[in-house]
Amino acid sequence: MPYELHYWPTIQGRGEFVRLALEAAGADYVDVARGCAGEGRGVAAMMHFMESSEVQRPPFAPPFLVDGKVIVGQTAAILLYLGPRLGLVGKSEAQRLWTHQLQLTVADAVAEAHDTHHPIASSLYYEDQKPEAARRAREFRQVRIPKYLAWFESVLQRNPKGNAHLVGARLSYADLSLFQLVAGLLYAFPKACRRALNKTPGVDALHGSVAQNKRVAAYLASERRIAFNEDGIFRRYPELDA
Repeated sequence: MPYELHYWPTIQGRGEFVRLALEAAGADYVDVARGCAGEGRGVAAMMHFMESSEVQRPPFAPPFLVDGKVIVGQTAAILLYLGPRLGLVGKSEAQRLWTHQLQLTVADAVAEAHDTHHPIASSLYYEDQKPEAARRAREFRQVRIPKYLAWFESVLQRNPKGNAHLVGARLSYADLSLFQLVAGLLYAFPKACRRALNKTPGVDALHGSVAQNKRVAAYLASERRIAFNEDGIFRRYPELDA
């Protein structure tokens, strides 16, 4: 029975971190909201789990994963659940917890990236908060992007199994998520991100190696990979980059 991934059908967003894990593992899954309503899919099918009183443990928001009777919300929790099942995390408890910590740090960075274009409220348009966005983006560019990437660089360098991966000697979902974070930053803040990557060659190399993974490369070249756009988390507003 395929995994059912529920996320908005027109953006990468937080759901993309889960898509990458499923794709890299060659897992059988359905991207439910992108399906046909006539086949019981589409956005309405996704909203059922969030709004129906029949669902005892409703997710707060997409993404969430349905695996039989199990419903898991929140990107990091989904990957914590999927990691052992997809072979994308080490077998020891220490490795699983460390990989989860890395994922949570990625989530922190993603939230900060989002808040550069919506620093006041998500309910307001970017155009309604441009002065605040400019100020928030300047701090993100100058301080936060370098700090996050430098920390991940240090994690790579301290890995006792070598600096090709964040955890152990094999691809993990943390590697995939760092790839997606960097890809998003390169889209939204190409100048600032490239400056940071010039000082973090290990992170830059990991981004490149994940993109060349056979299954990941096939996914990135397919129609299943939604293009970055200005409705998602990572948005390119040139005035916010410098």
